[in-house]
Amino acid sequence: MRAARLSPGGTPRTPRGRADSAAFPGTPRTPARISALRLPSARIAIVILTLIAVATAFGAVLAPQSPLAIDPGALFQGPSPRHLLGTDYLGRDELSRLLAGTRLSVATALEAVGIGLVLGAPLGIGCVFVGRWFDFAANRVADALMTLPYLFFAVAVTAALGNGLVQAMLPVGLLLAPGYFRITRAATLEFGRAQYVEAATLLGASKPYLIRVHVLRKVLPTITVTTATLTGAALLSVSFLTFLGIGVQPPTPTWGGVLSSDLNYLNLAPWAPFIPGALIAVTVGALNALADAFRDRAGAGTLALPELTSPEASAAASTVPGTGGPVTSEEVADAA
Repeated sequence: MRAARLSPGGTPRTPRGRADSAAFPGTPRTPARISALRLPSARIAIVILTLIAVATAFGAVLAPQSPLAIDPGALFQGPSPRHLLGTDYLGRDELSRLLAGTRLSVATALEAVGIGLVLGAPLGIGCVFVGRWFDFAANRVADALMTLPYLFFAVAVTAALGNGLVQAMLPVGLLLAPGYFRITRAATLEFGRAQYVEAATLLGASKPYLIRVHVLRKVLPTITVTTATLTGAALLSVSFLTFLGIGVQPPTPTWGGVLSSDLNYLNLAPWAPFIPGALIAVTVGALNALADAFRDRAGAGTLALPELTSPEASAAASTVPGTGGPVTSEEVADAA
C-alpha cells in the first residue's frame, strides 16, 4: 500500500482541489465545475434546438415543396415518400408548411422574450441601487402587469395596432417583463449585500461601476436560465395565439395555425394534429431541459470546496459571507 503523504505538521495532506472525505463525512466528491454539456439531457436539448435554429434560418429553402401549393388530388394523404408527413385538407405538404412556419413562430417568440428582457432585467438591477421610492414604484407596476390576462391584453393591443403577429407579441413581451424584473431584482439583492460591494462603495465606487463590474456578471447566469425558460413560454404563447387565428392570416403557415387546421379534420386525418403538437412540445421541452442544465451549472451546489490544504482552512472559507457565487432558484424564491 502507498504511504499517506504527510504535511509538515504531521497530518495527512489533502489532494489539491478535493475535500477530505474523512474530515467531512457524507460529503460527495464534486468536480470543481460541472459543465452543462456533460448532462445527457442538455446534449439532447442542444441537438434539438440546433435543428430548430437551422429550420428557422433555412426552413423555406429546405421545404421539399411549396407550403402554399394546393393539390386537390392529394387531400388527407398519410405519410409517403412524396409527402413525408402527409398532406392537409387542401393537399398541401405538411412538412413544407411546418418548415416554412418555423421562422415566423420562433422569431416572434424571440421578439417577445427580447422585449421582456430589455424592459425587465435592467430595471430589476437598477432599482436596487436607485432608491427605495423607485423600487416601490417599480414593484407596484410589476404587480399590476402580472394581474393582466395576456390573451385578452394581446387581443386588445392587436385590435388597436392591427392584426399582425409582430404587434401581437408586443403585449406578450410586456407581460414577460415582470418575470425578468422580479428574478433579476432578487439576484441583485443577493449580491448587492456582498462585502466586496460594500467595500467598493466605501472606497468611492460609483453605482454604474458597481453594476458593471461586481453585479452584472454575477446576475448573468440567472438571466440566462430565465431567458431559456421564458422562451419556451413565449413559444407556447405564439402557438396559442396563432391557433386562435390572432396575429396571422391564412394561408401564412405557423405551428399553431397548422395545428388548428389539422384539428378541424380530425376524423379524416387523425394522425395529422400529433405532428405539429409534438413539434411544439419537443421544442418547449428542450428549452426547459437546457434551462435546468444552466441552473445546475450555475448553482452553488455544483462548485466544490476551494483548493485548500487543511480542513480548518476549508471550513473557514466556507463560512465567509458574500462570496458572490451564482444565485440558485431557492435563493431567488427566498429573496422574492
